[in-house]
Amino acid sequence: MCSSQVEKQVEVLPKNLKPSNYDIQIFDIDAVANTFSGRVAITMEILQNTSEVVLNVRDLEVASAKVQLTVTKTEQEIPVVEITSDKKQETVTLKLAEPLKAAPSASLVVTLNYTGLIQTNMAGFYRSRYTNAEGQDAVMLSTQFEATDARRAFPCFDEPNLKATFDVAIVLRADWTVLSNMPELESRTLDSGKKGPGADQELKLVRFETTPIVSTYLVAWAMGDFECIETTTAELYNGKPLPVRVFTTKGIVEQGRFALEMTAKTLDFFSQKFEIPYALPKVDLIAVHEFSHGAMENWGLITFRSTAILYDPAKSDPKYQKNVAYVVAHELAHQWFGNLVTMNWWDELWLNEGFATYAGFMAVDNFYPDWKVFDAYVSESLQSALNLDALRGSHPIEVPVYSALDIDQVFDAISYLKGSSTIRMLATTIGVDTFFRGVAKYLNRHKYSNATTANLWAAVGEVSGVDVAQIMESWIQKIGFPVLSVSETEDHKLKITQDRFLLSGDVKPEENETKWWIPLNIASDDTDVVKALEAKELVIDKPANFIKLNKDSVGVYRVSYTPELFSNITANIETLNAKDKVGLIADAASCAKAGLSATSTLLKLAKALSGESEFVVWSELINRVGEITSTWYQQPEPVQKALNKFARELYGPASAKIGYEVAETDGFLTLQLRAKLMLAAGLAGVPEVVAFARKTFDSYARGEKIHPSLRIAVFSTVLAADTVTAADFDLVLKEVLTPSSLDGREIALQSLGCTNTAVLGNKAVTLLSDVPTMDAHYLSVSLAANTDARHLLWDYFAANYDALYKAMSTNMVVLDRFVKVSLGSFADIKEEEKIRAFFEGKDTNGFQRSLSQILNKISGNAIWVNKDAGDVEAWLKAEHYL
Repeated sequence: MCSSQVEKQVEVLPKNLKPSNYDIQIFDIDAVANTFSGRVAITMEILQNTSEVVLNVRDLEVASAKVQLTVTKTEQEIPVVEITSDKKQETVTLKLAEPLKAAPSASLVVTLNYTGLIQTNMAGFYRSRYTNAEGQDAVMLSTQFEATDARRAFPCFDEPNLKATFDVAIVLRADWTVLSNMPELESRTLDSGKKGPGADQELKLVRFETTPIVSTYLVAWAMGDFECIETTTAELYNGKPLPVRVFTTKGIVEQGRFALEMTAKTLDFFSQKFEIPYALPKVDLIAVHEFSHGAMENWGLITFRSTAILYDPAKSDPKYQKNVAYVVAHELAHQWFGNLVTMNWWDELWLNEGFATYAGFMAVDNFYPDWKVFDAYVSESLQSALNLDALRGSHPIEVPVYSALDIDQVFDAISYLKGSSTIRMLATTIGVDTFFRGVAKYLNRHKYSNATTANLWAAVGEVSGVDVAQIMESWIQKIGFPVLSVSETEDHKLKITQDRFLLSGDVKPEENETKWWIPLNIASDDTDVVKALEAKELVIDKPANFIKLNKDSVGVYRVSYTPELFSNITANIETLNAKDKVGLIADAASCAKAGLSATSTLLKLAKALSGESEFVVWSELINRVGEITSTWYQQPEPVQKALNKFARELYGPASAKIGYEVAETDGFLTLQLRAKLMLAAGLAGVPEVVAFARKTFDSYARGEKIHPSLRIAVFSTVLAADTVTAADFDLVLKEVLTPSSLDGREIALQSLGCTNTAVLGNKAVTLLSDVPTMDAHYLSVSLAANTDARHLLWDYFAANYDALYKAMSTNMVVLDRFVKVSLGSFADIKEEEKIRAFFEGKDTNGFQRSLSQILNKISGNAIWVNKDAGDVEAWLKAEHYL
């Protein structure tokens, strides 16, 4: 595409003006009518001659505008002759009576008075509803501006490279607390005659200190009936410990204690790691009752979904503690990577998210090594990235972004997880300490500014002496990743070739032109050989006692071995660590899908690993075997029953071995392993697990507690059993409607999707229109995975699409996620054609990329099952399951 076409398509503001400061005042806040008023004075430079001022706005009505020009101390008001809005482009244009001339001595102040809407869709300046400690309905107000929703709260230059300082002042009810990025500068009660709109309330004015130079998407405020807990860092910042606070609405703040402690020590950890101290005078974290994402890294005021910051050791599933630790660390990493140094444009979003993901795992691993989070990373994050990037509808890490709707769609597993995986691969190859010295150079060189991928590679290259830009170019700029085909030559050498990997297995020549730089990381008994493949093919001496390629699953690629080499690996499987076992399982499953090996190879591997004791290995096994049973749902009933029998015999003994009851001495990974095995065994119908779940559930119905780690296994097993009743369903539904713990609704929704009767399945799908939109995906992902319910989900989706679209499309992040997780589990070309036809002629802007990926996934599933149905049936017969 030529540059003129790209420029025409990228929706950016004219380059004639550049902001330096915003003075924002928010007032007349009416949380009943959901309206507010504002005034913003934007100080800006004149870069090019212009006769108009163009700003971003959305859902704002600009009532008046004043333009004040100062040239060498001479002030002049420039009359505004017309104010016009363009809703499609989300802009307001002030046409001036006379042109502005660019001059170094010129300064422009544009003041706008406006009114706006307090949103109800978790974007912009929005309202969250909740039930307070007294059982009454209440609201809190907060902001979510990333990617392009600052324009919903104040007229602005809403682009990441147009940084400025911000002065924020807010008028609100006197009994509420208000927070912003910076510490409070002033708070005073207004004259008693001034009351809050629609109520007899005293008001106060709160001003905050001026921010450093920052992008609009990182500005934030929040207000409500809050309380807080606080601590300080161990290290000194500007000569004193840094204050750290966690805020919640009243009554739940103690559940933020773990996040508070994690924050304080992680700030010190990153300040040392990045060789630059945290830049602001405070950091606040706040739980927001309605939240579309996991969290948002607003500089100095980080906002969170409640389950991503609050953790109750007595009531929460332990996996939520790990999630809180990681999300806190991820958002704190952004305070440097994203806030202090910001990507120049959204096409390099991965610089923010890929790095924050990798650094977040590093921090958690540093403080909680027993959790083995990088083992989990290989099973969860790396595999999620590879699974998505193996679809033809994927995209490069660095992808052109032309509009606000494009931006939301690149917040996906490629930007976050492939981005972080390539960083992990690079850092491991050149040395983690060396890599972070390069990162520190990058941050110091570009602080309070914007930077590019090339800037990062330059800094890391200077420190490492490696041409980082050259070796990483294909990983960042090209779609997809390679599969390495490994064979042994007649003279006992290893022949290794690289090709583009697609799950559909039908790579076209024009799709197979990329040559990746690939660290081979060859594992052998004697030593580990680090060698890189840069050509399409390489022949090397076979190391003594060769074990496998891609030691520790560091490389972002698949490996396909000949049957002989694969047999040698499985014969020595007990010598592999957890990361290598996970990689071997995932590669076997993916290569089977792509037609590079047989699915029976994966089934054999699963059987060989039946004595495994590591959580992440079982997690990967369960996921990959589950993909087979899920995809084979239209095969003859005897084959489906045989696969379930295999699953029962795989999971049953392992679940019995670890035991069904929780012991006080159980560590984090033991709790996770028990829960994972029990859930898999329960859904497969292992009689002992089903009986235990029923007994535990009946006790729960009588008022007894279930250990937090076992709720999802117990609920799901009971609802999936043939003995399920409407009363069972309603008891779990009660946890959705009135959760007894912070994580209760999420767990109950995931469980309700496991029901196996048409009556209860239809009852479950109708909940999609009733649950908060921020939580709907927890139910839909479970329904889609349920072979008894996925058609009910599709039927409901199609019949109620207009209503679902209306409810979710005001926040495209929510709609895109819902579509993505709801429709991709089918394995029939007819279903793919039906979904494709359904969306024909519909407005898919905002989720068209996900829709393409869904269709790729369904067609790939269909190809897989058609190719290997006979292979799987033959193996099941040979092993006496059929």
